[in-house]
Amino acid sequence: MFTERRFMITVEISKLNLKPDDVVLDAGCGLGRHLRHLARLPGLKIYGIDRNTWALTETSKSMESQPDAVSKDYLMSVADINKLPFADASFDCIICSEVLEHIPDHQKAIRELDRILKPNGTLVVSVPRFFAERICWLISHAYHNEEGGHIRIYRKKQLYRMLTGQGFQCWKINYKHALHSPYWWLKCMVGIKNEEHPLVRAYRKFLEWDIMKKPRSVRMLEDLLNPLMGKSIVYYLKKG
Repeated sequence: MFTERRFMITVEISKLNLKPDDVVLDAGCGLGRHLRHLARLPGLKIYGIDRNTWALTETSKSMESQPDAVSKDYLMSVADINKLPFADASFDCIICSEVLEHIPDHQKAIRELDRILKPNGTLVVSVPRFFAERICWLISHAYHNEEGGHIRIYRKKQLYRMLTGQGFQCWKINYKHALHSPYWWLKCMVGIKNEEHPLVRAYRKFLEWDIMKKPRSVRMLEDLLNPLMGKSIVYYLKKG
């Protein structure tokens, strides 16, 4: 799978004020991009759930061999976000990144996240941003008609109202991955599965180089573009 999925970080872990002994869940962890960053913080108890068994196996392997991991207390399990196998008020922090757009009963999923989060706990939710996602849907029918793919596009206020209506208090919203929006637009134009198209390959190499090297000039450019064309919108919330 493309390096972007393995390494790009949507949630700013440093903003979460995590402490040793905090219990953290990544709900829909995929290949563990956020879990590996969490493992760099001392003393955390880390859980990752997903419906994809292969992804969980790969994540476990990568975390076992992660050289900079200091938190070794982690557990991966297959689970349905609409029926989470955890007791009420189990977690100090929950990350749910790029998940809700796949879930038919997304309101039930939000209620489940609320149920297992401790009072005053932190919830971070990210979804594809309306502008960037809408262009993908307009260009490519295949993009949003694959099994298990995106079934809705959220407007900013729509998801905000859903989350605050559940009782969460939103203390920060930001946008991420502006430079990834053109990559997906390009893929939608040439064929969503056409990974070997010369333009797709060239842009993918640029993104991989950026992720690995983090050149300051490119990071500054993306920071400037994120409010305009960020691929993801991220909500940081507190449970009241």
